[in-house]
Amino acid sequence: MFAAHKGIECLTMVSLCRWLPLGNYESIRSFLTLILALWLSVVDGIGSATAQSEKAESEISVFVDHSLLVAPEYPCTWPSAPFPRFQITHQRVIGPESAYNIDVLLIDGNTGTQLDVPPHSVARPELRRPKSGELGLAYTDKIEPWQFGGEACVVDVRELLDQESKGISPLVKRELVERFETKNRQLRFGDVVLFRSDYSDKYYLPLPDGNRFIADALDRKAPGFPDPDPDCMEFLATRGVMTLGTDSASMGPLPDLAEPTHYAGLKHGMIWTESATNLGTLPPMGAFYCMLGPKHQGSPYSEGRAFSIVGGPLPGRLIDSVKNKRAIDLSPTLAPNLPLTSPGIGTGAHRQVYLKVDFLYSDYLDMWHHTHLMDSMTGTHLVPPSYALPPEGSKPAYAPEVRGWLQQYEQKYGLRGASSMTTEQVPLDWTCGRARVIDVRSLVGSTEKKPLPVSPEITPTLIQEFERKHGALRLGDIVLFHTGHLDRQLRPQPNDSGVWTEPLQGKSEGWPAPGPEAIVYLKSKGIRCVATDAPDLGGVDPKRAQMTYWALGSREMVGVEFLHHLGKIPTDKESYFLFAAVKIRDCHGGPGRAIVLY
Repeated sequence: MFAAHKGIECLTMVSLCRWLPLGNYESIRSFLTLILALWLSVVDGIGSATAQSEKAESEISVFVDHSLLVAPEYPCTWPSAPFPRFQITHQRVIGPESAYNIDVLLIDGNTGTQLDVPPHSVARPELRRPKSGELGLAYTDKIEPWQFGGEACVVDVRELLDQESKGISPLVKRELVERFETKNRQLRFGDVVLFRSDYSDKYYLPLPDGNRFIADALDRKAPGFPDPDPDCMEFLATRGVMTLGTDSASMGPLPDLAEPTHYAGLKHGMIWTESATNLGTLPPMGAFYCMLGPKHQGSPYSEGRAFSIVGGPLPGRLIDSVKNKRAIDLSPTLAPNLPLTSPGIGTGAHRQVYLKVDFLYSDYLDMWHHTHLMDSMTGTHLVPPSYALPPEGSKPAYAPEVRGWLQQYEQKYGLRGASSMTTEQVPLDWTCGRARVIDVRSLVGSTEKKPLPVSPEITPTLIQEFERKHGALRLGDIVLFHTGHLDRQLRPQPNDSGVWTEPLQGKSEGWPAPGPEAIVYLKSKGIRCVATDAPDLGGVDPKRAQMTYWALGSREMVGVEFLHHLGKIPTDKESYFLFAAVKIRDCHGGPGRAIVLY
């Protein structure tokens, strides 16, 4: 994006980059520079465009997606039995029975671009086995948020691609890492070492061609994917590197070094990305890399979303934050005994509850590999425009009551519109930006004289009061409404009714939620993403909630719901919000994780 200069608002460059062919970093940077030069020539005249372009180019930050598309016809899951295949079920579509598009996911942590953490290979300490240790308890819900990011150090290993016999992985030796250090600098704590072979770029294809990605290598029909050997991992540990990534299908060399390589790194507390892609768009150093995934309780791995931020001062600021461990996790843990999805209003209106499904037992780790059956809006999640809007050209037959709401909405707020923007189409920079926390806890208890169920409404007036005290909202800001609801009410069964059930049934006041007027006002300020530490942005009144979601979708805005710990975000420091949903095609929700760096 362009940084703001003397009242000129930031422009979003990621939208342009969605149309760019995948290429190297310099080609993207050159394209952006050209656009800047043209724009500046209009603003200030051709004579001064070159100098201003050079200055503005140094401020450009571009988001780069490193995540594989998750879809049933792609080789997105580990193909060996009994690993379950990814499934998405469009359980309800907009029509007489539902005013929203609602999806259910069957998704394993080894799906698409994924995160590995120490318990993948390190046994729990109480088992007292040779590979036991405290890191055997460092599941995905226990990793500190600073470790998810750092400075991308891209080690080029393309010379190894397809250079072994069938079923054998070419090995990344420490000498290739040392070659990187000779050309750049010595690796250190805070770096994210990324092994670039272009394997996923070349072989992640729709099936059956996609069998080349994993299955053909396992069946010894094709060479294995390049990966580091155990000695390379030990060498990286001496450098203090805690986070890695590979664009191979796994960090485990075939046929027999997968576990030794995993353990060699994970025993030091490392975490890493597997099945990254598009690493060729990064410079050798200097970009900020991040991997975020759903916060599953007790999981040794997780599906996730990897991305980088390249250029301008932003990467340096974020790298400094993670190196100094200035990070806050805003996502509650996902566990079957927590109220993570809506029970709805009335029998049969509930969303799919979050289920952990065991499918393969590891004797050494005394642990079940597991998948999850879950609503796409489980825990911290994305709300894309297509959640509440029908696709272009469709004329949904709403229930009579909803048709009445729509008529009232359009008379007051304009046409509802349509959208096919599902999760995988939402630009990454829409859900990342300067954190602007608006404390609305003063609204709690303000509806005593109103009949329940009702939620206190967040109005434009309240937002304007925040701006008078803390400065105007601007394009690129992420607005986070601090209600305190989940901090107070999120409890395991049987004490879990305070999150959803009691407010929806009118037994207690609902959580504060923005009305459509607030959404319209935020759009006028250039806001693209609105987040909340409440269960959702709609509140407990179905009519008001519907209008809020229509307002979001029709203005091409997105939401992030089900956060907590917003009160921990420093108010005296510049804070940056990072959220990314798993890149699932045709998904009308999207589980993910949110953190703040400051």
